[in-house]
Amino acid sequence: MKRRLSTLFGTMAVMVLLSLAGIASPRAPEQVERPKIYSIAFARFKAVDVAKSRAFYSKILGLQEGFDSCRGLPGPCFAVNPYQYVALTQTGASQRGSFLEEIGFNVSDVEKMHAYLEAHGVKPSAITRGANHLRYFETEDPEHNRIAFVELSGADSQINGLHQVGDRLFHAGWVVNDFAMEKKFYEDVLGFRLYWQGGFKDADTDWYEIQVPDGSDWVEFMLNIPASADHAELGVQNHFSLGVKDIQACLAQLRANGLQSKDLPEIGRDGKWSYDTYDPDGNRVEFMEYTPAQTPCCHAYTAAHPK
Repeated sequence: MKRRLSTLFGTMAVMVLLSLAGIASPRAPEQVERPKIYSIAFARFKAVDVAKSRAFYSKILGLQEGFDSCRGLPGPCFAVNPYQYVALTQTGASQRGSFLEEIGFNVSDVEKMHAYLEAHGVKPSAITRGANHLRYFETEDPEHNRIAFVELSGADSQINGLHQVGDRLFHAGWVVNDFAMEKKFYEDVLGFRLYWQGGFKDADTDWYEIQVPDGSDWVEFMLNIPASADHAELGVQNHFSLGVKDIQACLAQLRANGLQSKDLPEIGRDGKWSYDTYDPDGNRVEFMEYTPAQTPCCHAYTAAHPK
């Protein structure tokens, strides 16, 4: 009994000292509320020849450089809408492997998100304010993919580029090796929820799609990719997707913008029309209709489609 009382008083003394010092005592993970995660904020890729990549994103895709949340950022940055963008960073010609550098997510409160992740054992960077005046911090998921959390600000009404193709960055995908570990982090910790899953064969799961908890954007786990996958294969798998209402109109505008390709759209195993093109470094840019044109393979959708 004396030992238990001693331990209790010792704990209380530590809490009092922490309080006097202005330091909050640690809270259990379940006591820290997760703020809202609304959408994808950005996708950033490496580029060897920035001039060629700039021409692709600004002329072929028709995205405006330096506008909206891109405003003030030092490198090439192309606005999809006031709260989403695609950014590039310079890399050397000898660089290989994946060129997907980071995916960002828009959140309601960056300080609460920071505290929430710390409570769950995740080590985030310090909160900072970017050159675009938005507050953010960075961390890594269990497979060391870089992710960022950006505090969503009041966005201006959207004005698309004159020849812009796609006005919403509604999903991004990357290679996942340890499915169970990544699933636990994104679903159990971050609160993402299943949207759809399927494979090349009905009984397989090669794609696992999970939506952000407070919106309809999603991330796609690209599964069953060999560890020996080269730069070209990783460029196919690690991608982002822009939503379009009509895939045929999308292709017509891309060609009018100067795209030289005879490839045609196709309906994927998910039942949606889509079209793939590639930037100068082989990174896949997918255009996809918002809703399926036919019943998907393998599994039914389990959440609302984006609009």
